[in-house]
Amino acid sequence: MFKTKKDMVFVILAGIFITNAVVAELIGGKLIQVGPFVMSIGILPWPVVFLTTDLINEYFGEKGVKKLSYITACLIAYAFIILLLAILVPAAKGISPVNDSQFYAVFGQSMWIIAGSIIAFLVSQLIDVTVFWFFKNRTGERKIWLRTTGSTVVSQLFDSFIVLGIAFWLPGKINFDTFLSSAIIGYTFKLGIAILLTPLIYLGHHLIKKYLSEETV
Repeated sequence: MFKTKKDMVFVILAGIFITNAVVAELIGGKLIQVGPFVMSIGILPWPVVFLTTDLINEYFGEKGVKKLSYITACLIAYAFIILLLAILVPAAKGISPVNDSQFYAVFGQSMWIIAGSIIAFLVSQLIDVTVFWFFKNRTGERKIWLRTTGSTVVSQLFDSFIVLGIAFWLPGKINFDTFLSSAIIGYTFKLGIAILLTPLIYLGHHLIKKYLSEETV
């Protein structure tokens, strides 16, 4: 089915990447309280996206990440279309356990989330891959933590503000103060998680390198 073990690794990483990105859009309409701050629950799957992005960057290069990012953006748009159709088709009255208003309350908000996220996703991914390779071209195989964390620090600053701005602030769902605090706490959360995931980056590198080396033995 797969010509090489490297093909298998790409398919697995791409599957994890796409699944978490799409799930993040679908659940993003729910806001949660974190101390005095508010943030979208959709932020939770993104650390996994960071992890897979960095591993794909390492083993499949800049073109691999960009290609996968464009594919994922198209799939998110496809999810948008399916959700729109699902909203337009009326529920069976007296039979469906979820009526139209309940369905719209959950997935109608996702329309704005998805629109904002497609833009934020592409912008942040392109920035991420640019910063990642800026550091890698200067450090070679050394300092994995620098290129993985450094790319996240820059790219997620843009992502956090763009997605909340389009999804919640522009349509009037939240005021500017809530938007600003939510973006800051969301960015801080993602940055903190990215730092905590650093050991997993090294573990992922070790496992993939070992797996691929077996093919050449």
